[in-house]
Amino acid sequence: MREEELEIALKVVIVGNGGVGKSSMIQRYCKGTFTREYKKTIGVDFLERQIELDGEEVRLMLWDTAGQEEFDAITKAYYRGAQACVLAFSTTDRDSFLAAQSWKLKVENECGDIPTVIVQNKIDLMDQSVVGPDEAELLARSLGCRLMRASVKEDVNVGAVFRHLASRCLAELHRQDEESEIVEPRRHIAISAFNPSHLTNPTNGTIVLRPGKHRGSKKKRVLRNACRIL
Repeated sequence: MREEELEIALKVVIVGNGGVGKSSMIQRYCKGTFTREYKKTIGVDFLERQIELDGEEVRLMLWDTAGQEEFDAITKAYYRGAQACVLAFSTTDRDSFLAAQSWKLKVENECGDIPTVIVQNKIDLMDQSVVGPDEAELLARSLGCRLMRASVKEDVNVGAVFRHLASRCLAELHRQDEESEIVEPRRHIAISAFNPSHLTNPTNGTIVLRPGKHRGSKKKRVLRNACRIL
């Protein structure tokens, strides 16, 4: 497969305590739907959406991970290979706010320092808030992340969160292009959705890309850790 036939694909993990709105966030972004009913994620769920950003087509693959401690052994394996992270907490759940630092550490242990946005969800319930605005800003600064406030219910800032992360990843791709005129061939590995730890080459951090749609002679570039579910 020629590189110009590959599209940019980004793996984004969404982490945080249970009940903060992670599943609702990706459902809203990918399907445009919202439900008030809470259904606990068992392990990991997955949705994707293709967007155009700065003239590039980007496929966002969003991994919704369970927020309960009993699923830690399962979900951490799915962090690997992620290029970006959404760390969510709820305006009305103090524990989810206090747990944010530990969630970032979990992702860093598997992925290193990747672009991360801290999302304060449920700002439509600010009258019930248990997190002060200054506290949220302090948390974001201490973790070196951008804070974005959102309401999945009202569809406020949900799209902006993912576009911001995609933009940061594209900027990194362009920086890599400028640093080197010769792109080294990238070896690919496969990760099974049923056994993410089974790698055909465990020393390589890239994951197989799917072919992009042909649109004339426009080339599509590959971000180093772009992902495909097999």
